Amino acid sequence: MAAFGMGGGAAGRAGSRASLFEAIKAAGPTRNDSVARIAFLARLLDSAFLIPGLNRRVGVDALLGLMPGIGDAVSAALSSYIIWEARQLGLPRWKIARMIGNLALDTTLGAIPIAGDVFDMVYKSNQRNLKIVTDHLEKHNPQVIVGTATRVSERALPAEETVR
Repeated sequence: MAAFGMGGGAAGRAGSRASLFEAIKAAGPTRNDSVARIAFLARLLDSAFLIPGLNRRVGVDALLGLMPGIGDAVSAALSSYIIWEARQLGLPRWKIARMIGNLALDTTLGAIPIAGDVFDMVYKSNQRNLKIVTDHLEKHNPQVIVGTATRVSERALPAEETVR
């Protein structure tokens, strides 16, 4: 029973919990999962719906901005998740500060009645923050291999040495 955390004392339970958390961490979400969550949320908040006739995309951020006061606060809370996720991905503080600036500008100007709603339709802070994250990850963790590829059959074979 000690293997299942049922007996063996507090030290046994703590050790089994630690190994469980290590296993979850090892099998847990990857960078690609985090980027997918950020991309989904940015798309939802900034460009989820197409306005017919205007051919302009708006998101939940602009719709929430129509509710005075509480709408902008909810939108800012949702947008702050992108910044939290970026910090978990290891972005430097100056990029996080830039992302906070984008969100602060969007929240502050979006709170202005009517003009703020128009601003929310034009200024896509979450898309900008997504670009900051993806640019950083592409620069510091490239997924593309630099170089040229050749087929195995087309490779130049090394000169064969004669056997004496």
